[in-house]
Amino acid sequence: GHELRTPLALLRTELELALRQGQSEEELREALRVSVEEVDRLAQLADDLLLIARYDRGRLPLRVESVDARSLLDSVVTRFQWRADEATRPLASEAPSGLTVRGDRLRLEQALGNLVDNALRHGRGRVTLRAAGADGSVELAVEDQGDGFADGFAERAFERFSRAQHDTGGAGLGLAIVRVIAEAHGGSADVSGGSRVRLMLPR
Repeated sequence: GHELRTPLALLRTELELALRQGQSEEELREALRVSVEEVDRLAQLADDLLLIARYDRGRLPLRVESVDARSLLDSVVTRFQWRADEATRPLASEAPSGLTVRGDRLRLEQALGNLVDNALRHGRGRVTLRAAGADGSVELAVEDQGDGFADGFAERAFERFSRAQHDTGGAGLGLAIVRVIAEAHGGSADVSGGSRVRLMLPR
């Protein structure tokens, strides 16, 4: 649908502008920069769709190991620190020493990264990643100081291609990917109040 057509249309427009005669070097560079961004967006969309398709077929491979929760959260913070700094948004993690979760580290980083990306795009204030043990499970959560999800949207936030009314930047797959990864680990993902989104995973 439009998730594919929109970036392709933008890419075509920028390339057509670059091909026009009389363009300055600065205008050409800008057209190419935007084109590269759209190619990256299409590549990410393709990766997300492939992950979902694999999960639907029961073929999402997981390299399960014992993952240190504090190290996991710190890795995600390091990855997004430059964006948080650029937006003057504090970004931090809180996890008890020695807490571990059984899972695929790269997939868990991907899920948490999607949540941090969402918080930086749509939230406000401090973004905090938290890990805690609870009743034989491990809770991994991301929250910010914004108002959270719009009324009525939280119930469908994890549906594929679901976007809030004001969101024009993404394909609506970020939270769907979070749920897919959580369920592939035998867990779940939900909105646990306000702007707090969590994954509940078995130990």
